[in-house]
Amino acid sequence: MKITILSAILLHGANAFTPNFAPNCANSRTTSIFLSPEDTNNHVKDAAALAKINRRNFLASIVAGTSLSILTGSPLKSLADGPDGTFSVDDFLKSGQVAMPMGVSGQAGKSRPETGIVFRDGSELSRDTKSGNVLTEILLNAKTDDPIAIVTTFSSPWPLAKGTVYDIECRDSNTGDGVFLSLSEKAGGKAIDDLPNSFFLDKLFSPTGRFSFYGPPTDIKVKKSYMEENNRIIEIGFSILSQSTGTEIPRNAIVAATIPDGTDEAVMLVGSSTTTRWKKGSEATVRKTVASFRAIPAPKSSMKIRAKSPQYSYM
Repeated sequence: MKITILSAILLHGANAFTPNFAPNCANSRTTSIFLSPEDTNNHVKDAAALAKINRRNFLASIVAGTSLSILTGSPLKSLADGPDGTFSVDDFLKSGQVAMPMGVSGQAGKSRPETGIVFRDGSELSRDTKSGNVLTEILLNAKTDDPIAIVTTFSSPWPLAKGTVYDIECRDSNTGDGVFLSLSEKAGGKAIDDLPNSFFLDKLFSPTGRFSFYGPPTDIKVKKSYMEENNRIIEIGFSILSQSTGTEIPRNAIVAATIPDGTDEAVMLVGSSTTTRWKKGSEATVRKTVASFRAIPAPKSSMKIRAKSPQYSYM
């Protein structure tokens, strides 16, 4: 099967989303004379809240909706690394680190998975409960003096995962179906379709990666690897350890990766479910969610590009 993604991304002027409070400036000093300190603080908080709402609405408006067309045929280009599409896990089998449990109650005292996500200060992670659209801004090149703001969006049928161990993730806590966002290492100037599968999988299946809940995944196999417009698509199978029984559970996943213009890191949306559920219909849901993924440079504005507090999480 081949997925064709049709999208239109409309970018506005440099300061299109900067709220304009100019009409209120003339009265601001006079008003504050008659307001109590508490009322004045509330007035300032309301203005800040309005600025965030206006920015969120603007960002949502520049990312157009996605239409999905399924066509029969072979993938555009086969990019599997090893014989029979296999991928070596020797590089990360040395770690015995206990990884993340899935439930919020089990998160206490656990370290956060290393997805590489850094949120932009002034932005918020949100999901529209009606459309399922997830929207936020992250930073690439975040550890330098010249970070780059990126708008990321996708449509998910699952709610945002809450808790300190999650960055950008939507999941069904009952079935384990879900998607999460992750960043790659530097691509060294290479195009997304020139990178080997191991470039992406080394990050996703590392001992501190999102899938390494109770040890590194095993039986990792690349099934397909191809390009769909600007996104690199990798379909994989692997096994992870069960939280309750310690037995291996086969899973299927689809990765959509893109390197936004002017950057050198791949932003990856990873959707997965157990192999059993995959065969019973979750495959279509995961494919549709991954197909909706977009990551583009944020419109320029007067808002400073800097990282949000490392302790930030969607609660």
